[in-house]
Amino acid sequence: MFFKNLLYTPKYATLIATITALCLAIGKLIVGIISGSIAVLASAIDSLLDVGISIFNFFAIKKSEQPADSKFNYGLGKLEFLAATFEGLIITCSGIYIFYTSVQKLISSHALESLSSSIGMMIVSFCVTFVLVWFLQKVAKKTHSQVIKADVIHYKVDLLSNGAILCSLAIISFSGFEKLDAILGIIIALYIIVSAFKLIKENVLLLLDRAIEPHIFARVQEILEDSPITSYHALRSRIVGNIIFINVHLVFHPDITLIEAHKICDDIESRIRAIDKSLVWEINAHLDPCDDSEFDVIL
Repeated sequence: MFFKNLLYTPKYATLIATITALCLAIGKLIVGIISGSIAVLASAIDSLLDVGISIFNFFAIKKSEQPADSKFNYGLGKLEFLAATFEGLIITCSGIYIFYTSVQKLISSHALESLSSSIGMMIVSFCVTFVLVWFLQKVAKKTHSQVIKADVIHYKVDLLSNGAILCSLAIISFSGFEKLDAILGIIIALYIIVSAFKLIKENVLLLLDRAIEPHIFARVQEILEDSPITSYHALRSRIVGNIIFINVHLVFHPDITLIEAHKICDDIESRIRAIDKSLVWEINAHLDPCDDSEFDVIL
């Protein structure tokens, strides 16, 4: 049980991804050189890039897990967003490179040799990457790690790329239509660039302290409106990894005792945390004896 819990952590997930990518890169590189297949060599370069990204993510997660200190009172959780943004930029570069290579292959002709070894290597690569994506998805769902979510997108792109290369090599071996490899490469490259843009956009917004998802925010508002308080104001939220920060001013009747007000506040916090128990909730509620919303900072 302990080993299983340890395995499904972002840090060890990136370590597994690094080892997997390294093994695939070595295999593709050897087969690509022997067969002369540009598609397999390009895939090998992409896998080597995966190794570098996974190593970077491993140290970024390790650093982000360090506890808060006197210099960083809220910890280093946002390092994950920086790492994921960096990964998105690398994925974009990879997509541009594949697009350029594909266009070059479409314009010029390049004969492929030893297709059987290339096809065999891509079958192995496809199967291994499929298992890796399945594993990373489980880790991402459990931990809500942005770095692992970025890795899922990255390796899904690799899975699609491996599948397309495998199909194109198989079709080429039967039909001899080598231009198909380049056409599929262009389609994959465009998909990669669009996916990377979405990833970069999401993590930049998280770095800018975007609010929590609208449906969760609406549930928080419902709980506040259904609570025995006079009113509330200055409701704000932000998210860092799997931690949700909520700040709110709760307005009570001036005659209520502090003990009663505190009890109501505890009940509100418990109900908010019950919205999603897989998340960590950091709720900061300020108790007001009157509505002083006129002093709120304008959002």
